[in-house]
Amino acid sequence: MTTETGEPTLTIDELAARTGVTVRTIRFYSTRGLLPPPAIGPRRVGHYGTAHLSRLALIEDLQHQGLTLAAIERYLERLPADLSDQDLALHRALVAAWVPDAAEETSRAELERRAGRPLTGQDVARLTAMGALAGTDGPDAFLVDPGMLRLGLQLLDVPISYEAILAARAILMEHARSAASELSRLFKDEVWENAGASGDPGEVERIKSLSAHMQPLVVQALVATFQRSLRDELRSWLPAGTDKE
Repeated sequence: MTTETGEPTLTIDELAARTGVTVRTIRFYSTRGLLPPPAIGPRRVGHYGTAHLSRLALIEDLQHQGLTLAAIERYLERLPADLSDQDLALHRALVAAWVPDAAEETSRAELERRAGRPLTGQDVARLTAMGALAGTDGPDAFLVDPGMLRLGLQLLDVPISYEAILAARAILMEHARSAASELSRLFKDEVWENAGASGDPGEVERIKSLSAHMQPLVVQALVATFQRSLRDELRSWLPAGTDKE
């Protein structure tokens, strides 16, 4: 089923299958106000869309960060009510940056359950190119990056070639490493050379603490700057009115 705008909708069972969150938990989140209410269709059946998928993914990332349910409620309450899926994705990117890597071994059947459809060989190749999964010794078992998998599954139907995905990944990796290297060098020259190089244990611990405090701020600045830059670049060639804020 789709909405009038063509957006696919899911029943609560389908939403649970796509996200790996149980039906009972989804209903619990709804009663706590963590999820917007579903659209009610024929026979009083609730239908869920991309906003629910994005919100559930954000809740999961916050839980992986160790936040309690009460803390997650406070976090979500501070988000604007009209937050777009793109803005939710930005919040998830910032949160996921601090979730420890935890690759999971997953069967092909589970991957297809999460995708909501059978996966072709080309789909698997695209997900691998995005860094969402890697092969194992078993023909139908994969190592999965949960955060990247959610993103990869959303991108499967985007009309972009496999070669373009590889090129985009190479560009992002190259420039991300370059930015990280330059920022690390700047931090080293500004802080370490002035204080940490003395070897004083107290100074070393202070600098480690300062580094941990600065990392989330740097990531937020990088993501926000990139978002603005990408929007400006798209506006330079897209017809007026076709780019989205």
